[in-house]
Amino acid sequence: MTLEFTRLLLGLLIALFHKPLADFITDQDRALVAMFRQRGVTLPGAMERETARNLYFGVGIVVAMYELARIWMLYR
Repeated sequence: MTLEFTRLLLGLLIALFHKPLADFITDQDRALVAMFRQRGVTLPGAMERETARNLYFGVGIVVAMYELARIWMLYR
């Protein structure tokens, strides 16, 4: 049961901090793409900030809803 509540908390934390998390990962992606392009490897550009923010918010909400459903099924 502790694992379910930990996953629920993780999903809520991802949804709560989706903007700084998405901005950090987007910055890292852009730096990685720039490094590869300097070495002659062509890669597609990194995701836009707003797209990444929406994606991470959605992931956090999906994880939280999934765990809420699991907890509800365990108590039922």
